[in-house]
Amino acid sequence: MIFNQEKLYKNVIGVTFGGKDLHVARIENGAIAQYTHKEVNNRETEEVILNEIISTIKTVHNDTVYGIGVGMPSLVDVKEGIVYKPTNIPAWNKVRLRDILEENFKIPVFVNNDANCFALGEKYFGVAKDFDNIAGITIGTGMGVGIIINGKLYSGKNAGAGEFCSIPYRDHDYEYYCSTKYFEEKYGLKNSILFSRAQKKDKIALAIYELFGIDLGNAIKTIMYALDPDAVVIGGRLAEAYDFYKDSMMKTVKTFIYQNTVKHIKILKSEEKNISTFGAAALCFENGNV
Repeated sequence: MIFNQEKLYKNVIGVTFGGKDLHVARIENGAIAQYTHKEVNNRETEEVILNEIISTIKTVHNDTVYGIGVGMPSLVDVKEGIVYKPTNIPAWNKVRLRDILEENFKIPVFVNNDANCFALGEKYFGVAKDFDNIAGITIGTGMGVGIIINGKLYSGKNAGAGEFCSIPYRDHDYEYYCSTKYFEEKYGLKNSILFSRAQKKDKIALAIYELFGIDLGNAIKTIMYALDPDAVVIGGRLAEAYDFYKDSMMKTVKTFIYQNTVKHIKILKSEEKNISTFGAAALCFENGNV
């Protein structure tokens, strides 16, 4: 399915908020025209955090903007634009974010899960442009999976589709083994330290990444069984260490029972650091109202 390229020339705003880091960009002609990043105190009240988001959007907003897309680390009622209990934002339980932003900016607003925005960003702007069935995996402090089916984002009723992270695996779940949590709890190492040691060819660090690649490969195999995608895109903080775990990851993926699938699937590394913010903006294109 080829999406309407003319949509990419609409001026829209993308917002991603992980609880502390707020990223806002105005996208014009398929590129970032203006971008801002702000650190937010996630322990503040609901109202204070909302005001931070609104004031930051205003710094990039102008009269040419047709819509706003927002990616949040939470379950989202996509139809109503309601955000439920976002990760790392204790004061938020049920926030009607779409209505609040539409009241302030008088343009359409679309809200979705941040992992879904990552996958959507790769489809519209990233390495997965040529594929219609995509799984986008973000791996950092947690693990998230966004799903594109027949060229369209599949969110599920509460933007909860793709929660492969919660599938039981070994003695925990996939998120435990496919995130920085694994390094910190299993080996007592912060990801930055592990990455630095691997760059220096430290054998222990390289061995840890090799084991990580096996676990991530098994997660990808589970996704392959469920979705049979054309491509899997890996992004997030741990994508920077891709070269240290890709061999063991691919070796594991190649044990998938259907070898014809293995032959044709593409495993790709994300290349655009702001791809989730691009994807949030692309929510405007997906919904057909912009």
